[in-house]
Amino acid sequence: MDMAELCRQQTNLTVKQIGLLERMQIVFPFLADLVHGQLKVYVPARKTGSLVIIAQERPRTIYMSKRESDYGKLQPAIEEPLVQDTLSTGIPGKGKREWTYGSLIDMYTYAIRDGNQVIGVVSFEVDGERLQIDGYPCILATAVDVLSHARKGVEPEQYRAVSASDGILITDQFSRIVFANAAAQRIYRVLGVGSLRGCHLFDRQLTRHICREIMERERPWQKELTAGNLTLIRRQIDLQEGGQLVRRIVILSDVTEVRAKDKEIRIKSAVIQEIHHRVKNNLQTIASLLRLQARRSQSEEVRQALQESVNRVLSISVVHEFLSQQGEEAIHVQQVMQQIFDLVGRNMADSQFTIRTEYSGPDVVLPSKYASSLALVLNELVLNAMEHAFAGRPSGKIGLAVQEDGDCWRLDLYDDGCGLPAGFNPRKTRSLGLSIVRTLIEGDLEGSFTLENDARGQGYGTHARISIPKPEREISSEVIQSLEE
Repeated sequence: MDMAELCRQQTNLTVKQIGLLERMQIVFPFLADLVHGQLKVYVPARKTGSLVIIAQERPRTIYMSKRESDYGKLQPAIEEPLVQDTLSTGIPGKGKREWTYGSLIDMYTYAIRDGNQVIGVVSFEVDGERLQIDGYPCILATAVDVLSHARKGVEPEQYRAVSASDGILITDQFSRIVFANAAAQRIYRVLGVGSLRGCHLFDRQLTRHICREIMERERPWQKELTAGNLTLIRRQIDLQEGGQLVRRIVILSDVTEVRAKDKEIRIKSAVIQEIHHRVKNNLQTIASLLRLQARRSQSEEVRQALQESVNRVLSISVVHEFLSQQGEEAIHVQQVMQQIFDLVGRNMADSQFTIRTEYSGPDVVLPSKYASSLALVLNELVLNAMEHAFAGRPSGKIGLAVQEDGDCWRLDLYDDGCGLPAGFNPRKTRSLGLSIVRTLIEGDLEGSFTLENDARGQGYGTHARISIPKPEREISSEVIQSLEE
């Protein structure tokens, strides 16, 4: 259950007090990272003589051995004297507690107040001997100020997690740096700055290397800076009281390597798009040459074979066309299917023949490796239907139905034509198209393929049923969203 429900079930806190704790909860993960220690929040339980732990966060900025979570646990108050003392007096406490057998760590407790009433205690459990941070009392004082600031409600994104490699600067009300962690000193050392303590945050000495600043409109408290050879994300948290600055926290994240990789990916993506574009153009040139050859041929059989080859080449070019336009190594099967319907209808159907097409089921998004083979398969099946299913008919329908079945996609390409002849065995036929289909599905796509008449019998159409396993690497929702846009 969430913290609010836990408080309603196990404590006598009012709705207003629970709302206060919910607002403060946003900063709990940030505070655990800031103090490099485990955070817990205790409130008096409804059961006399007991405390309930309504929040627990582990730090991401330092290693702490794994322990079972105490969230939601009822704790006898007598076993937490430091917490009970702060709960009774409201005075911050400091002491020791056993972390593992024979190992003691520091414990700091601070009161959470609703007016003059102490409604809970936040504790920080810190391995001070291993930590050895110069100026650690400043970090604790800052954590208390953040807790007080969070009572009014804060922006969650502004207080997102801190990593061990992030630089942290803390200033006083005059923007003088009173604390700088080792990561911040390392970043500024690269920029030629020695000591940070006592410097003004906006001193020319600290800002002279900055050659570019980008501020996000949605996040006015965050900037991307280019300084020397570094690219930094600068996040600023101003802690105010009565409209006056009390303390400022600045978090610097070195994203130089990330931005370099992003640039490299963009360049490679542009090159890949250009390659797909050229492949598409080359395939269309080949198709044009085959068409020219077909027109010059005197044999109807040769012309028909060349026209089928044209459609095969163009069905592959459809995939490369999508990839060249959207720059993603994934495509929508529905879009490819529609293009194939259009190609075959334009190149193979008689001018007097009317073809209707339809698509049903979820839209399948596949990597280009699968899409190229599947496009060729669908092209062959549509060609086969156009050639054999509608003989002597003025119109016909071809559709594709897609179903998701666990780890597989099931595709049913169907028509309303004359159906398969009696005794037809797709595995014994000498049709080149069906041989290509079977080879691609069973070989490249590692799936299965069956060709059969409609359940109502011969004369009601044919169903080509394809089952292919889903790719091991699923297409992410971001890719799907970018494709839809």
